[in-house]
Amino acid sequence: MRLTPSRLLEDFNYFGFLFESLCDRDLRIYAEAIDGQVFHYRDGSGLEADAVIALHDGRWAAVEVKLGSKEIEEAAVHLLDLKQKVNTEKMKEPSFLMILTGTELAYRRDDGVYVVPVGCLKE
Repeated sequence: MRLTPSRLLEDFNYFGFLFESLCDRDLRIYAEAIDGQVFHYRDGSGLEADAVIALHDGRWAAVEVKLGSKEIEEAAVHLLDLKQKVNTEKMKEPSFLMILTGTELAYRRDDGVYVVPVGCLKE
């Protein structure tokens, strides 16, 4: 691809796609280590989640990936909308909702959504 750091900084949209791929790879590695899988979710209304981590015992979590802090609020709304759409008579409540970011601080929002820098992912 012959990309340099300066060229990446010129195209944040493309850089965001690369960041999302990195996060997806990391989530898959950690999920597979505990016999889980990672899926992408998108429904007919356009509601999506960048990753849904599913474990074989029925536990699951939804994740949105956002490079910067400007998109956190919108990502949280999408995750909460997804949670409301789930039929909890057929599926469990999500174990957690998370926004995986390129920011520096991890915290839990008042609505229960976790904001986690990718550097905090560990086995």
